[in-house]
Amino acid sequence: MIKEINGRTRLCGLIGYPVMHTLSPVIHNYLAEVTGKNLVYVPFQVENGLEYAIKGGFALNVLGMNVTVPYKTAVMEYLAEVDENARCISAVNTLVRMEQGYKGYNTDYLGLKRAMQVQGISLAGKDIVVLGAGGAANAVVYLCGQSGAEHVYLLNRTLEHAEKLCQHIRGFFPKTDWTAMKIEDYSQLPDKSMLAVQATSVGLHPHIEQVVIDDPAFYKNIEKAVDIIYNPGETRFMKMVKEQGGQAYNGLDMLLYQAVAAYELWNDLSIEEENCRKLSELLVKELQG
Repeated sequence: MIKEINGRTRLCGLIGYPVMHTLSPVIHNYLAEVTGKNLVYVPFQVENGLEYAIKGGFALNVLGMNVTVPYKTAVMEYLAEVDENARCISAVNTLVRMEQGYKGYNTDYLGLKRAMQVQGISLAGKDIVVLGAGGAANAVVYLCGQSGAEHVYLLNRTLEHAEKLCQHIRGFFPKTDWTAMKIEDYSQLPDKSMLAVQATSVGLHPHIEQVVIDDPAFYKNIEKAVDIIYNPGETRFMKMVKEQGGQAYNGLDMLLYQAVAAYELWNDLSIEEENCRKLSELLVKELQG
Protein backbone atom coordinates (compact mmCIF):
# COMPACT_ATOMS: atom_id res chain seq x y z
CA MET A 1 0.00 0.00 0.00
CA ILE A 2 1.32 3.45 -0.91
CA LYS A 3 1.10 5.45 2.32
CA GLU A 4 3.57 8.25 1.66
CA ILE A 5 3.05 11.12 -0.76
CA ASN A 6 6.46 12.03 -2.11
CA GLY A 7 8.25 13.59 -5.06
CA ARG A 8 7.29 10.67 -7.31
CA THR A 9 3.56 10.71 -6.52
CA ARG A 10 1.40 11.16 -9.63
CA LEU A 11 -1.85 13.08 -9.50
CA CYS A 12 -5.19 12.32 -11.14
CA GLY A 13 -8.55 13.91 -10.50
CA LEU A 14 -12.10 14.72 -11.45
CA ILE A 15 -13.22 17.97 -13.09
CA GLY A 16 -16.86 18.98 -12.75
CA TYR A 17 -19.41 21.00 -10.83
CA PRO A 18 -20.51 19.95 -8.30
CA VAL A 19 -18.15 17.12 -7.29
CA MET A 20 -18.44 17.00 -3.49
CA HIS A 21 -20.34 13.71 -3.40
CA THR A 22 -18.35 11.81 -6.02
CA LEU A 23 -17.28 8.22 -5.40
CA SER A 24 -14.40 8.49 -7.88
CA PRO A 25 -11.67 9.06 -5.24
CA VAL A 26 -12.77 5.87 -3.46
CA ILE A 27 -12.48 3.90 -6.69
CA HIS A 28 -9.18 5.24 -8.01
CA ASN A 29 -7.32 5.38 -4.71
CA TYR A 30 -8.33 1.76 -4.08
CA LEU A 31 -7.07 0.80 -7.55
CA ALA A 32 -3.78 2.63 -6.88
CA GLU A 33 -3.43 0.62 -3.68
CA VAL A 34 -4.06 -2.81 -5.22
CA THR A 35 -1.86 -2.13 -8.26
CA GLY A 36 0.96 -0.62 -6.20
CA LYS A 37 0.93 2.71 -8.03
CA ASN A 38 2.24 5.84 -6.33
CA LEU A 39 -0.82 7.80 -7.38
CA VAL A 40 -3.39 10.00 -5.65
CA TYR A 41 -6.84 10.91 -7.00
CA VAL A 42 -8.73 14.01 -5.85
CA PRO A 43 -11.82 15.99 -6.93
CA PHE A 44 -11.33 19.35 -8.70
CA GLN A 45 -14.45 21.48 -8.37
CA VAL A 46 -14.46 23.78 -11.41
CA GLU A 47 -17.34 26.23 -11.26
CA ASN A 48 -16.02 28.16 -14.27
CA GLY A 49 -12.76 28.54 -16.20
CA LEU A 50 -12.76 25.08 -17.80
CA GLU A 51 -10.05 26.00 -20.32
CA TYR A 52 -7.74 27.19 -17.54
CA ALA A 53 -8.40 24.01 -15.57
CA ILE A 54 -7.36 21.82 -18.50
CA LYS A 55 -4.28 23.85 -19.38
CA GLY A 56 -3.36 24.20 -15.71
CA GLY A 57 -3.66 20.47 -15.14
CA PHE A 58 -1.31 19.80 -18.02
CA ALA A 59 1.14 22.45 -16.85
CA LEU A 60 1.12 20.88 -13.37
CA ASN A 61 1.95 17.44 -14.82
CA VAL A 62 -1.38 15.89 -13.84
CA LEU A 63 -1.32 12.35 -15.22
CA GLY A 64 -5.00 12.16 -16.15
CA MET A 65 -8.43 13.50 -15.32
CA ASN A 66 -12.04 12.46 -15.44
CA VAL A 67 -14.66 14.93 -16.59
CA THR A 68 -18.24 14.98 -15.36
CA VAL A 69 -21.25 17.27 -15.74
CA PRO A 70 -21.52 19.89 -17.04
CA TYR A 71 -18.31 19.69 -19.07
CA LYS A 72 -18.30 16.39 -21.01
CA THR A 73 -18.93 18.07 -24.34
CA ALA A 74 -17.44 21.52 -23.71
CA VAL A 75 -14.07 20.02 -22.76
CA MET A 76 -13.49 18.63 -26.25
CA GLU A 77 -12.35 21.94 -27.75
CA TYR A 78 -9.45 22.18 -25.27
CA LEU A 79 -7.92 18.79 -26.03
CA ALA A 80 -4.97 17.88 -28.23
CA GLU A 81 -6.82 14.85 -29.61
CA VAL A 82 -10.17 13.10 -29.24
CA ASP A 83 -10.70 9.35 -29.58
CA GLU A 84 -13.00 8.45 -32.46
CA ASN A 85 -15.54 6.72 -30.22
CA ALA A 86 -15.77 9.80 -27.99
CA ARG A 87 -16.15 12.03 -31.05
CA CYS A 88 -19.07 9.92 -32.28
CA ILE A 89 -20.70 10.05 -28.84
CA SER A 90 -19.98 13.80 -28.64
CA ALA A 91 -18.81 13.49 -25.05
CA VAL A 92 -15.52 12.97 -23.23
CA ASN A 93 -15.19 11.78 -19.64
CA THR A 94 -11.53 10.73 -19.47
CA LEU A 95 -8.38 12.71 -20.30
CA VAL A 96 -5.09 10.90 -20.89
CA ARG A 97 -1.84 12.85 -20.84
CA MET A 98 0.10 13.00 -24.10
CA GLU A 99 3.18 14.95 -25.17
CA GLN A 100 1.26 17.96 -26.52
CA GLY A 101 -1.80 17.89 -24.27
CA TYR A 102 -4.61 15.58 -23.23
CA LYS A 103 -6.40 13.03 -25.38
CA GLY A 104 -10.09 12.60 -24.67
CA TYR A 105 -11.87 9.26 -24.35
CA ASN A 106 -15.37 8.17 -23.42
CA THR A 107 -15.28 5.32 -20.95
CA ASP A 108 -18.97 5.63 -20.04
CA TYR A 109 -19.96 3.40 -22.93
CA LEU A 110 -17.06 1.06 -22.15
CA GLY A 111 -18.27 0.86 -18.55
CA LEU A 112 -21.82 0.03 -19.60
CA LYS A 113 -20.53 -2.52 -22.11
CA ARG A 114 -18.46 -4.38 -19.52
CA ALA A 115 -21.23 -4.14 -16.92
CA MET A 116 -23.71 -5.71 -19.34
CA GLN A 117 -21.26 -8.48 -20.19
CA VAL A 118 -20.89 -9.30 -16.49
CA GLN A 119 -24.69 -9.20 -16.09
CA GLY A 120 -25.20 -11.53 -19.05
CA ILE A 121 -26.95 -8.94 -21.23
CA SER A 122 -26.34 -9.11 -24.98
CA LEU A 123 -27.54 -6.29 -27.26
CA ALA A 124 -26.80 -7.97 -30.60
CA GLY A 125 -29.94 -8.50 -32.66
CA LYS A 126 -32.19 -7.20 -29.86
CA ASP A 127 -34.95 -4.61 -29.69
CA ILE A 128 -34.05 -2.02 -27.06
CA VAL A 129 -35.96 0.77 -25.36
CA VAL A 130 -33.83 3.70 -24.16
CA LEU A 131 -35.51 6.19 -21.84
CA GLY A 132 -34.04 9.68 -22.15
CA ALA A 133 -32.09 11.59 -24.79
CA GLY A 134 -29.68 13.58 -22.63
CA GLY A 135 -25.94 13.23 -22.22
CA ALA A 136 -26.02 9.74 -20.70
CA ALA A 137 -28.22 8.45 -23.52
CA ASN A 138 -25.54 9.33 -26.08
CA ALA A 139 -23.22 6.66 -24.71
CA VAL A 140 -26.08 4.18 -24.38
CA VAL A 141 -27.30 4.46 -27.97
CA TYR A 142 -23.72 4.38 -29.28
CA LEU A 143 -23.19 1.07 -27.48
CA CYS A 144 -26.49 -0.22 -28.90
CA GLY A 145 -25.39 0.58 -32.43
CA GLN A 146 -21.86 -0.70 -31.99
CA SER A 147 -23.19 -3.95 -30.49
CA GLY A 148 -25.48 -4.63 -33.44
CA ALA A 149 -28.88 -3.95 -31.92
CA GLU A 150 -31.78 -4.69 -34.28
CA HIS A 151 -34.07 -1.78 -33.35
CA VAL A 152 -33.65 1.02 -30.79
CA TYR A 153 -36.67 2.98 -29.59
CA LEU A 154 -35.56 6.27 -28.03
CA LEU A 155 -38.24 7.71 -25.74
CA ASN A 156 -37.90 11.24 -24.41
CA ARG A 157 -40.10 13.98 -22.98
CA THR A 158 -39.05 16.28 -25.84
CA LEU A 159 -39.46 14.50 -29.16
CA GLU A 160 -37.09 16.88 -30.98
CA HIS A 161 -34.18 15.88 -28.75
CA ALA A 162 -34.83 12.20 -29.39
CA GLU A 163 -35.10 12.79 -33.14
CA LYS A 164 -31.84 14.73 -33.17
CA LEU A 165 -29.98 11.96 -31.34
CA CYS A 166 -31.45 9.27 -33.61
CA GLN A 167 -30.43 11.22 -36.70
CA HIS A 168 -26.91 11.65 -35.34
CA ILE A 169 -26.36 8.01 -34.39
CA ARG A 170 -28.04 6.63 -37.52
CA GLY A 171 -25.18 8.08 -39.54
CA PHE A 172 -22.74 5.78 -37.74
CA PHE A 173 -24.91 2.67 -37.51
CA PRO A 174 -27.34 2.58 -40.48
CA LYS A 175 -27.99 -1.17 -40.11
CA THR A 176 -29.80 -0.57 -36.81
CA ASP A 177 -33.35 0.80 -36.98
CA TRP A 178 -33.77 3.97 -34.90
CA THR A 179 -37.16 5.30 -33.78
CA ALA A 180 -37.70 8.49 -31.77
CA MET A 181 -40.85 8.70 -29.64
CA LYS A 182 -42.36 10.85 -26.92
CA ILE A 183 -42.37 9.07 -23.56
CA GLU A 184 -46.15 9.34 -23.24
CA ASP A 185 -46.51 7.33 -26.47
CA TYR A 186 -44.94 4.20 -24.93
CA SER A 187 -48.16 2.24 -25.55
CA GLN A 188 -47.31 2.36 -29.28
CA LEU A 189 -44.24 0.17 -28.77
CA PRO A 190 -44.53 -3.28 -30.40
CA ASP A 191 -45.89 -6.10 -28.25
CA LYS A 192 -42.68 -8.14 -28.04
CA SER A 193 -39.84 -8.94 -25.64
CA MET A 194 -37.35 -6.09 -25.25
CA LEU A 195 -34.37 -4.86 -23.29
CA ALA A 196 -34.51 -1.44 -21.61
CA VAL A 197 -32.04 1.16 -20.37
CA GLN A 198 -33.22 3.95 -18.08
CA ALA A 199 -30.87 6.84 -18.96
CA THR A 200 -32.44 9.77 -17.08
CA SER A 201 -31.92 11.10 -13.54
CA VAL A 202 -35.54 10.35 -12.60
CA GLY A 203 -35.59 8.26 -9.42
CA LEU A 204 -32.20 9.45 -8.19
CA HIS A 205 -31.84 9.82 -4.42
CA PRO A 206 -33.62 11.48 -2.62
CA HIS A 207 -36.49 11.30 -5.15
CA ILE A 208 -36.62 7.52 -4.91
CA GLU A 209 -40.36 7.15 -5.59
CA GLN A 210 -40.21 8.86 -8.97
CA VAL A 211 -40.22 6.86 -12.22
CA VAL A 212 -40.30 7.91 -15.88
CA ILE A 213 -43.19 5.58 -16.80
CA ASP A 214 -45.60 4.68 -14.00
CA ASP A 215 -47.62 2.04 -15.80
CA PRO A 216 -47.13 -1.71 -15.18
CA ALA A 217 -48.26 -2.42 -18.77
CA PHE A 218 -45.02 -0.88 -20.10
CA TYR A 219 -42.88 -3.30 -18.10
CA LYS A 220 -44.58 -6.56 -19.07
CA ASN A 221 -42.41 -6.92 -22.19
CA ILE A 222 -39.13 -5.89 -20.54
CA GLU A 223 -36.97 -9.00 -20.32
CA LYS A 224 -33.90 -7.31 -18.84
CA ALA A 225 -33.25 -3.71 -17.84
CA VAL A 226 -30.47 -1.45 -16.61
CA ASP A 227 -31.00 1.78 -14.69
CA ILE A 228 -27.90 3.98 -14.91
CA ILE A 229 -28.76 5.34 -11.44
CA TYR A 230 -26.83 3.65 -8.61
CA ASN A 231 -28.30 5.50 -5.62
CA PRO A 232 -30.70 4.11 -4.47
CA GLY A 233 -29.51 0.58 -5.10
CA GLU A 234 -32.98 -0.40 -6.30
CA THR A 235 -34.93 2.32 -8.07
CA ARG A 236 -38.67 2.28 -8.60
CA PHE A 237 -37.98 1.59 -12.27
CA MET A 238 -36.11 -1.56 -11.28
CA LYS A 239 -38.86 -2.63 -8.90
CA MET A 240 -41.50 -2.29 -11.62
CA VAL A 241 -39.40 -4.36 -14.03
CA LYS A 242 -39.05 -7.12 -11.42
CA GLU A 243 -42.75 -7.02 -10.53
CA GLN A 244 -43.53 -7.94 -14.16
CA GLY A 245 -41.06 -10.83 -14.14
CA GLY A 246 -38.02 -9.12 -15.67
CA GLN A 247 -34.45 -8.83 -14.43
CA ALA A 248 -33.14 -5.39 -13.44
CA TYR A 249 -29.71 -3.99 -12.60
CA ASN A 250 -28.60 -0.62 -11.24
CA GLY A 251 -25.81 1.61 -12.54
CA LEU A 252 -23.16 0.79 -9.95
CA ASP A 253 -21.30 -1.61 -12.24
CA MET A 254 -21.34 1.01 -15.02
CA LEU A 255 -19.82 3.54 -12.61
CA LEU A 256 -17.24 1.00 -11.51
CA TYR A 257 -16.18 -0.17 -14.96
CA GLN A 258 -16.02 3.28 -16.54
CA ALA A 259 -13.60 4.23 -13.78
CA VAL A 260 -11.62 1.02 -14.23
CA ALA A 261 -11.32 1.73 -17.96
CA ALA A 262 -9.99 5.23 -17.21
CA TYR A 263 -7.48 3.89 -14.68
CA GLU A 264 -6.30 1.30 -17.22
CA LEU A 265 -5.78 4.03 -19.82
CA TRP A 266 -3.76 6.20 -17.44
CA ASN A 267 -1.51 3.37 -16.28
CA ASP A 268 -1.41 1.04 -19.33
CA LEU A 269 -2.51 -2.05 -17.42
CA SER A 270 -5.52 -4.32 -16.89
CA ILE A 271 -7.55 -4.67 -13.69
CA GLU A 272 -8.51 -8.24 -12.79
CA GLU A 273 -12.19 -9.04 -12.27
CA GLU A 274 -11.50 -10.18 -8.71
CA ASN A 275 -10.37 -6.65 -7.79
CA CYS A 276 -13.45 -5.21 -9.53
CA ARG A 277 -15.73 -7.37 -7.37
CA LYS A 278 -13.94 -6.32 -4.18
CA LEU A 279 -14.23 -2.69 -5.26
CA SER A 280 -17.93 -3.16 -5.93
CA GLU A 281 -18.42 -4.40 -2.37
CA LEU A 282 -16.52 -1.36 -1.10
CA LEU A 283 -18.75 1.00 -3.09
CA VAL A 284 -21.90 -0.62 -1.72
CA LYS A 285 -20.61 -0.04 1.82
CA GLU A 286 -19.82 3.58 0.99
CA LEU A 287 -23.35 4.13 -0.33
CA GLN A 288 -24.87 2.55 2.74
CA GLY A 289 -23.01 5.11 4.79
